[in-house]
This record gives sequence, C-alpha cells and structure tokens, in this order.
Amino acid sequence: MKLTRRGFIASALAAGSVRALPPIVSKVGGRRILTLVYDKSLGMMRAVEKIVP
Repeated sequence: MKLTRRGFIASALAAGSVRALPPIVSKVGGRRILTLVYDKSLGMMRAVEKIVP
C-alpha cells in the first residue's frame, strides 16, 4: 500500500479519534449508526460511526 502524506494524516486522526471517542460516547448515550464510505485520500473503504440521540 502506498501511503501518502495526506493519507497518513487522515489515518492518524482516525486512530486518535478512536481513542478519544469511547469516553464521550458512554456519557452521551444514544444509538450508533455505522456506515462504510470510500475514502479517496486513503484509497480504501473506512467505517464512519454516527451517534444519534
């Protein structure tokens, strides 16, 4: 896999949000909706999770 600077930054932000999000989600509550989207910068599919009250 060829990882560009833009792709690296996107994956680093995604990894950071995974660590920061669980404590926030447990306090807020609500329903989680998981969708798969194609990320052109990464060149592959990635999961996007939305919290719906």
